Amino acid sequence: MPARYALYFAPPDGSDLATFGQRWLGRDAVTGEPLVQPTVPGLTTGRVHALTAFSRRYGFHGTLKAPFALAPGVDRAALVARLACFAADQPTFTLPTLTVAPPDPFITLVPCAPCPAIDRLAAACVEAFDDLRASMTAADRQRRKTTDLSPRQQAYLERWGYPYVFDEFHFHLTLAGPVDDPTERDCLHAAAVDRSAAVCRDPVPVTSLCLFEQPDTDTPFRLTHRVMLGTAETPS
Repeated sequence: MPARYALYFAPPDGSDLATFGQRWLGRDAVTGEPLVQPTVPGLTTGRVHALTAFSRRYGFHGTLKAPFALAPGVDRAALVARLACFAADQPTFTLPTLTVAPPDPFITLVPCAPCPAIDRLAAACVEAFDDLRASMTAADRQRRKTTDLSPRQQAYLERWGYPYVFDEFHFHLTLAGPVDDPTERDCLHAAAVDRSAAVCRDPVPVTSLCLFEQPDTDTPFRLTHRVMLGTAETPS
C-alpha cells in the first residue's frame, strides 16, 4: 500500500484536550510514544487497549479530509505546499464545548451545538485537495464496501473517496470502537464522560490544520505537519 495522508483537526500538543485524547487512546500521534491508558471500571486493561486499537491507529483527531494516497505525479512536497496556501486563506474559529455522544458502536466526542464553521472547513478540505488524491483502487472499494451506505453516501464515496462528506459530514473525535457488546460500550461511555469532563467545559479554538501520514499498512498515522490558519476571525 502506498503512503496515505489525511487532513485532521488535532488540538495543540500539550493542551488539556490533546493530553486527554492521547492518554485515553494510549499513544502520542506526534512522537508515536505509547502511553498508559486510564482504567475503565468493568473492563480489563487489555480489553480497553483492544477496544481503542482502531482509534489509536489514527491518533486523536477530528477528520476533515479522510486518508488518501497521492495521485501519480504528485509528491509530498506538493501536498505540503498546497496545505500552506490553503491554510493561510482559512479563518480561525471556535468550536462549541464538546460532549460525549450517546453510545453507538463508536464512542466519540462531538460539539454540543451545530458549528457551521467546522462544516465549511471540512467541505473546503474535501474539494481543495481532491486533485492531489489518487483514484480509489479495487482494494479501497472492497475495504469501504458496506450495505449500510445510503445511495447518497455511495455516490460521495465514488466521487470523493469517502462517503461522509458535505451534508453527510458530522464532526467528531473518536475515542473507541467499534464496540459491539452493549455492556462494554456502556463501561467505556461512562468512563469517557467522567474522564473528559474537565476538557468539555470550554469551547475549543480551531487555529490550525494538521497533516497526518501513514507510510505503510502496518504503521499507525503520525502527525507530521501543523499549519496555522489565517488570522481573520469569523463567527462560528
